[in-house]
Amino acid sequence: MCYSRAVSRRSDEELAAAWHDLMGRYHRLTCRLDRELETAHGISVSDFEVLQQLHGAPDGCMRMHELAENVHLTQSALSRLIGRLERDGLVDRTMCTDDRRSVFTTITKAGVERYLAARPTQRAILREQATLREQASTSA
Repeated sequence: MCYSRAVSRRSDEELAAAWHDLMGRYHRLTCRLDRELETAHGISVSDFEVLQQLHGAPDGCMRMHELAENVHLTQSALSRLIGRLERDGLVDRTMCTDDRRSVFTTITKAGVERYLAARPTQRAILREQATLREQASTSA
């Protein structure tokens, strides 16, 4: 593992404090995204992340195990989320004809529309948080 000199000089307590700060910022941002996306678009931040991954995939399709590697959910949580998105008509699941152990998830037209409608909300919140972070670091 390669650490920069600045990181290697930090005490364990400084690293723990930085980790705590990062986790707090992540939690606050995730909660805000969840509230705003749910209120404005009827989807959670996790729903959005899955739709974003599928929207960016070739043909809007990914194997479930590939999708699991790209989102921050357990396999079980992802499976339940995909079930909800499928019930809502935002994704389709199909079995792989070559390997029946593999399942493909594909974003539907309704899923693309919901993702594209929600994306400006998500990006605006991320931009606002980045701007606040930059202002805080320049005034410190």
